[in-house]
Amino acid sequence: MSDCKLKESHYSPPWADVCIIGIAGSSGSGKTTLSNAIVAKMNLPWVVILPMDSFYKPLSSELSQKAFQNEYDFDSPDALDFEILLDRLHNLKAGKIAEIPRYSFSKHAREIETTSIYSPHVLILEGIFALYDPRVLALLDMKIFCEADTDTCLSRRILRDLRERGRDVEGCLKQWFSFVKPNFERFVEPQRKVADIIVPRGVENQVAILMVTQYIDQKLLEKSKIHQAKLQLLGQSSEDHQLSHKVILLKDTPQLQAINTIIQDNSTSIEDFVFYFDRITTLLVECALNNAHTTEKVVQTPTGQTFNGAETTAEISAIVVLRGGSAFEPGLKRVLPDCPVGRILIQSNVYSGEPELHYLKLPEKIQSHGTVLILDPQMSSGGAALMAVQVLIDHGLDKNRMIFVTYFAGKMGLNRLTHVFPELPVVVCKVLSDTQERWIEKKYFGC
Repeated sequence: MSDCKLKESHYSPPWADVCIIGIAGSSGSGKTTLSNAIVAKMNLPWVVILPMDSFYKPLSSELSQKAFQNEYDFDSPDALDFEILLDRLHNLKAGKIAEIPRYSFSKHAREIETTSIYSPHVLILEGIFALYDPRVLALLDMKIFCEADTDTCLSRRILRDLRERGRDVEGCLKQWFSFVKPNFERFVEPQRKVADIIVPRGVENQVAILMVTQYIDQKLLEKSKIHQAKLQLLGQSSEDHQLSHKVILLKDTPQLQAINTIIQDNSTSIEDFVFYFDRITTLLVECALNNAHTTEKVVQTPTGQTFNGAETTAEISAIVVLRGGSAFEPGLKRVLPDCPVGRILIQSNVYSGEPELHYLKLPEKIQSHGTVLILDPQMSSGGAALMAVQVLIDHGLDKNRMIFVTYFAGKMGLNRLTHVFPELPVVVCKVLSDTQERWIEKKYFGC
């Protein structure tokens, strides 16, 4: 372990600077249908549709009464809370969590519950005013205006409002002629001038959908290359440094050498491998807990003597980096039988090699836990480790309460991780001079 103290470097997850596509158009012009068609064509789990209907302002009792009488103007830009919309878009651009409000048209009120959006690579913002506010326009990567003839728009709106919003035909027509039609001419139609693409016939226009999806594919490819280049640059800037003082190596005793020899031996049976790897993970977890926050505690021994000891100050939990991190669980449970465990799945894209977040489940109230162990048996380039720590920080965890625990790690990966998070303790059994293909989980689970 070195006394080298590193200067903190910056890391942005792959979903930072999310690609935002704005789709505007008249009520009933097919914006939602077009958005869904684009998502279906992309066939990716990281494309999210954000309807601007979620951002209607809460109504006073007087305005709510008008809304129930179909006398409130929902088709004016003043009805939308652009400040909250901009705040959430900026959060998503920064790679953070965005809590999206929910609006109930049947109650004409904003609901207490919100919807969390995190880590989309593409966001489709759809609504009649998606291209209206200059501040929103500045955040958009592509601007689309959806067109349809007036009769089609009216019929679609009536069907939607009857089916989804609890209105009757008379109320729909009253809204249309009082607010929708005049506001379209005043506020919505002028947005055509700022659109990059005008899409007539909506979802039937397969050429336009293909153009949009090809553009998104290109943007994602460019972002992936930039992210890989930044990771590579981070590796080059740190590969010649000594290990951080926060890297904690297990003491290399003769017993540890013997166990490592069995684990590293390709001829070791699965049964023996699991037995001895569980011993190693138990030692690693014990070592990690030496860095947990404790306070002094005085107790009485069975013989009546006073013993000056210590106890942990708050709950300890663990995050298993799937699937390899599951090999740590038997060792973890030997040390902390009741430890709450969360899971995160990060896999590298088979084409770009870029780490991708596929799954996240955290223990309840983990933000208040005193120590959080992040368990992954192997660290090579450090890309998945960086992402795992960043995801937890974005979900409200204090990075000063985390401890990363791994069986072995490449020096470049360790230096990348400790350059970005210099105060993060990393407990490791062996440090390798270069990267290795992941093999621990294959040997441990037999597949």
